[in-house]
Amino acid sequence: MSTVRPFEVTHRGVLAIAVPMTIAYLSTPMLGIVDTAVIGQLGRADLLGGIAVGAIIFDILFTTFNFLRSGTTGLTAQALGADDRTGQTAALYRAALVGLIAGVLVIVLQAPVLGASLLLMGASGPVEAAVREYFAIRVIGAPFALFNYAILGWFLGLGRARTGLALQLLLNGLNMALNALFVLWFDWGVAGVAWGTVIGETVTAVAGGLVAARALGAGAFIPWSAVMEKTGLIRTFAVNRDIMIRSFSLLFAFALFTSAGAREGDVVLAANAILMNFFLLGGYFLDGFATAAETLAGRAIGARYRPAFARAVNLTLVWGFALAGALSLVLLLAGPAFVDLMTTSPEVRDAARVFLVWAALTPLFGVAAFQFDGVFIGATWSDDMRNMMLVSLVVYVVVWQLATPWLGNHGLWLALATFLITRGATLAARYPVRLARTFG
Repeated sequence: MSTVRPFEVTHRGVLAIAVPMTIAYLSTPMLGIVDTAVIGQLGRADLLGGIAVGAIIFDILFTTFNFLRSGTTGLTAQALGADDRTGQTAALYRAALVGLIAGVLVIVLQAPVLGASLLLMGASGPVEAAVREYFAIRVIGAPFALFNYAILGWFLGLGRARTGLALQLLLNGLNMALNALFVLWFDWGVAGVAWGTVIGETVTAVAGGLVAARALGAGAFIPWSAVMEKTGLIRTFAVNRDIMIRSFSLLFAFALFTSAGAREGDVVLAANAILMNFFLLGGYFLDGFATAAETLAGRAIGARYRPAFARAVNLTLVWGFALAGALSLVLLLAGPAFVDLMTTSPEVRDAARVFLVWAALTPLFGVAAFQFDGVFIGATWSDDMRNMMLVSLVVYVVVWQLATPWLGNHGLWLALATFLITRGATLAARYPVRLARTFG
C-alpha cells in the first residue's frame, strides 16, 4: 500500500491557483484583439482576413497538442503528491520531448498542412497570399510554442500558478508589443505579426526552461532510463491520447454549431458568432477553477489522501457555480449593450437579442463539465472523460437533428446547452465510481 501523505485543501489554496490562471487565460483573447487592431490600421481587408484565417489554422493545429499542458499537469501533480521527485522531473522531460518533436514535425509537414487548411477554408486569392506569408513565418515557432505548453503544465502540476501567470504574461505581453512595433513602426504587415509571435514564443520557451532548471536544481539530473521507463511512457501516451480525442470532439461540436448556424442565414450566423463570445468569455473565467481542480485532485491522488481529493472537488465546484451564476447574471443584464458594441447592423442586433438568454446561461450550463473535466484530468481518469465526451457528443447531434426542424436556431442553442449539461451530468455520475475504485 502506498504511503498516505495528508495535506489541507482550503479556499485560499484554491484561489491561489485559480485567480492567477484566470488572469493568464484572459490575456489570450487580448492578444487576438491587439493583432486585429494593429493590422486593421493598415486598412486592408485581405490582410485582416489573412491574420484571421492563419490564426484559426494554428489554433486548430495547437489544440491537437493541448494534452501537453493538461496531461502534464495531472501527471506532475500526482508525482508531487507522492513526493516522487524523479517522477516530477520525468513528467516534464517526457512532455517537453514530445512537444519539441511534434513542433519539428509540424515544420517538416507544413506544405500539406497548409494546403489542406486552405482548401477547407476556401479563402480568396489575396487572403490566401496573406495566409501563406503568415504561416511560413509563424510555423518556425511551433517547437517553442509546444514546449511552452509542457512547461506551463508542469508548473501548474506543482501548484506554482504565479509562475505560470508570469510566463503567460511574458508570452502575450511581448507578443503584443512586438506586433505593434513591427507593423506600425517597421511597416512589416502580416510578416510583422508572425515574427512578433515567433519571437515571443521563443523568448518565453527560453525563460521557462531557465526557471524550470532553477526549480529542479540538482533534481534535474535523472537517468535517461527513468524518462523512457515503459510504464510511465504508456501511461503518459494513454492520457494524452484520451485528452486529444476529447479536444477533437469539442472542435467538432463547435464546428457543427457554426455550420448549422450558417444554414439559418447570414444574419443568424453573425448573431451566433457574436453570442459565442459570451460562452468563450465564460470559459476563460471558469478555466481558472478547472485548473485548480486539476492540480489539487492530482496531488491528492498521488498522496493517496481521499479527504483532500473530496475537499478539492467540493470547493472548486462551489466556486465554479458561484462564478458561473455571477457571469450569467452580468451577461443577461449587460448582454444587449455588449451586442451593440460588437455590431452596428440592426438586423444582427435584433437576432442576437432573440437568442441572448441561451448564450448568457452557457456558463451555468457548462460549469459542471468544466470542473469535472479538471478533476478527471488531474486524477488521470482520462478514459472516462473521453467516453463521457463521446456520449455527450452523440446526444448533442441527436437533439440538434430533432429540435432544429421545429425550433430553428433555438433548437441549435438547445442542442449546445444539452451537450454541456450532459457532459457535466455523465462525469458526475462516473465520479463516485472512480472515487471508490481509486481510494477503496
